[in-house]
Amino acid sequence: MTKKRKLIFRVSIGLNILLVAIVAWGIIKMNFVKEQVLVTQVQNNLVELEGLIANQMDDNWSESNLVTTELGDVLNGIWLGMTTGKQLGTLSKSDKETLEHLYSKLNQYPNDELYSFADLTDDDKKNFEDLRETLREVGIGLNITISANMDSFMNQAEELNNKIESPLN
Repeated sequence: MTKKRKLIFRVSIGLNILLVAIVAWGIIKMNFVKEQVLVTQVQNNLVELEGLIANQMDDNWSESNLVTTELGDVLNGIWLGMTTGKQLGTLSKSDKETLEHLYSKLNQYPNDELYSFADLTDDDKKNFEDLRETLREVGIGLNITISANMDSFMNQAEELNNKIESPLN
């Protein structure tokens, strides 16, 4: 091999290594984005929902719209997580199914629509209180250590799916 060919060969190898590194870095960043959306927009909002339900139980449901508004935030977060994961191509089939089932089950509860608050009946309040217990059982709630790990969250979501009745009482 001539010196010129050796040089071209080495430059080619170097460029290929650089290309592989850039692609790997991009994939890592996409997975990070997907995980952050699900953790911040779903898991954290579920923790807040559990806390708001507990607060409303203590306050005799004086501001029930806080709970229904937070549930809307949870639903929007799940939708955003599914959309982001689909667009990035990083959401597995099982994770997508888990999120779809969770969305369907949580959407059974009264939640606010644009410019109108949902009115809660006594049955709705009881269902929210049961949801609070279920959230705590799966390890989601205030003063409970939660993991920011995607696998841990998806396990909690799957367990939550299994424990929420469909349809509600």
